[in-house]
Amino acid sequence: MKPRWNDLQWNGRPGHYEVYYLTFTDPVSETGFWIRYTMVAPLPETGDEATCSLWFCAMDRRDPSANVGRKVSFPITELDARREPFRLRVGDAWLSDEGMVGSIEDGGTRVAWDLQWQPSLDAYGHVHPLLRAARVAKTILFLPHPDIDISGTVELGERRLELSAVPGGQAHLWGSKHATRWAWAHCNDFGDGADAFVDGVSVFVPRFGRELGPSTPVVGRVAGRDLLSINPVAVQSNSSTFDLTSWRFEARGHGLKVEGEVSARREDLVGVTYHDPDGELAYCYNTEVADMHLAVFERSRPWGPWRRADDLRSNGRAHFEYAQRRPVDGVELKIA
Repeated sequence: MKPRWNDLQWNGRPGHYEVYYLTFTDPVSETGFWIRYTMVAPLPETGDEATCSLWFCAMDRRDPSANVGRKVSFPITELDARREPFRLRVGDAWLSDEGMVGSIEDGGTRVAWDLQWQPSLDAYGHVHPLLRAARVAKTILFLPHPDIDISGTVELGERRLELSAVPGGQAHLWGSKHATRWAWAHCNDFGDGADAFVDGVSVFVPRFGRELGPSTPVVGRVAGRDLLSINPVAVQSNSSTFDLTSWRFEARGHGLKVEGEVSARREDLVGVTYHDPDGELAYCYNTEVADMHLAVFERSRPWGPWRRADDLRSNGRAHFEYAQRRPVDGVELKIA
């Protein structure tokens, strides 16, 4: 099995941020979860100290007024990581390649998680090795666990959810600065026993005094075949159109093509604020109860005709994020 790519990449210097997150949607309660372990080492000119943080967001599809966004931060001395085996600690919370445990108490309300999973697929990366070697990308994204079944418990105040084999994914990203604006989506719960996952991001970045993009890497696995649409040509040619509540994209690679459509309800979005190492802010709007339709095409030989092979749908169990450099009017920032 290939490396998991969960090892902490920070070398102790300023100008770096790093994020681990888990996303999943409980089909019983129709509640989606987004749990993050993060750190940021600001540049000296910001005057800020390095910190690490725990984030917990929940989206209740049945009652969006009950959506939750919590964050607690610590001095960077509360961050610890080891490689063999991988284990990351932020405060009293921890993350490994087989689970995560933690809690946040805020304003008299406690949220907590005690979750386990078994590694299955190899890690998938969104940034081509050539681009990583050239240090072109300001953010690197990997999926150490792209398609896992999560069991355990989540507590939301007095509410306790028991989870059993809930589909989800765990990601790890790091870099020096977020993009100007972007969309991201993940889904590995298409129902009807579908053996599939897809994960993609589409970004606009500042270059030479103007905004370039979108660049759209997409990875996935459909019917036992990998989709790796990450080479520099594919990333630039994959079509992509997104806004606050939707994303349409197309990606192809290794004899597969997917046409994806993601849609979210505005009331399901939880707004949070990201802090770049240079002090600039990004405003992110995330939901773990979005819808996705994925049309899958195959061809038997290069340049041959595409044949529609499958139509996959996920209602309320897809994960979606939109972000930009200014707040969106009318959508609450639950984490400022």
